[in-house]
Amino acid sequence: MNPNDENGKLPLEDRPFRVLLLAGSNRRQYDCPGIDSKARALMFRMADRLPAEWEVDVEDLGNVWNRKKIQTCNGCISTSMALCVWPCNCYAKNSRGQPDLMWDLDLYARLDLADAWAIIGPVNWYSASSNLKAMFDRLVCMNGGNPREDLIAHKDQELAIRLEHAPEWEALSQNHLEGRSAGFFCYGDGGGDELDSAGRPRILRHPDYFDPDDEPFQNMRDTYAPLVWQCRYSGIEVPDALWRYVEFGNGEKYSDNQAEHMERDPLVMEAFDAWTDAFAAHVAVKGRVRSNQYRAYGYQPPSHLLADIKTKWRGLRMALGRPVPGSSPAIQQERGLNRDARVNYKAGEAKSRRRRT
Repeated sequence: MNPNDENGKLPLEDRPFRVLLLAGSNRRQYDCPGIDSKARALMFRMADRLPAEWEVDVEDLGNVWNRKKIQTCNGCISTSMALCVWPCNCYAKNSRGQPDLMWDLDLYARLDLADAWAIIGPVNWYSASSNLKAMFDRLVCMNGGNPREDLIAHKDQELAIRLEHAPEWEALSQNHLEGRSAGFFCYGDGGGDELDSAGRPRILRHPDYFDPDDEPFQNMRDTYAPLVWQCRYSGIEVPDALWRYVEFGNGEKYSDNQAEHMERDPLVMEAFDAWTDAFAAHVAVKGRVRSNQYRAYGYQPPSHLLADIKTKWRGLRMALGRPVPGSSPAIQQERGLNRDARVNYKAGEAKSRRRRT
């Protein structure tokens, strides 16, 4: 069943069960790679295999030339937990200045609408793809993020610090997507045909720099551990049985290990179908998940023109070396910790230093 977002307004017992499938590869055929990813093919295979009465929402995070990207997390939470707003208000939908794929694809609302998530992606350099990592970095706000940006005048750091110490903060800071389930299926090419018989890259001129016995993970499934544990930390259930890794294409050239080659590998397809079936069985038993108090679905960001002007004024003061007295930037400036008072603050450090010499 195709997803109908209007069903999110229905009572729990009346709405269909809904899952969100995410293809997390960076590749799309409309960008430099010129060929679609295996994650995309697996996502559609999974969608076709799930029960027909479920709402199946699918999304591909792959790069397309000139497409908006998932903006990086600014680390507001490290200034104050109350400055990290749920859903993230560092960016906005249809922004010209800082276009953001998370908002333009309504991912916060779609993650909220789904009872369960299935994430499919490759292992890139012992980790998840940069697009998946960026998405999960931006999901820090689901774990205790501030659902009341009006209490901090949109993005006032000093107000956020005070709110974090106020009695009402405990009730506001919640796991906003808690109760859902997530499954992770990650895969790897196993080094293609790059490795020698000892497991070292053949082209190394200094092979002693690379010891295969010291590679970071004995179980490559653990390359996705940061994402899995972020979910678990935030109250998202990730059973071990729904966190799997499959390796294929060993000894083959990368060009000989595309989705059409993978489809003919019965071991890969059997492993993926078994994971899909295990995912479907688990989430079906668990059933629909009741929405939490503060929802991303239906959220309408308030106007904050005046707040933006105040933020610009605050930034100008800091650039001129006059931060708010008693604030953290003022203390750091007094102690010479960050040395960041300069009008051209967007320039790189090296460029700024060269201008001073």
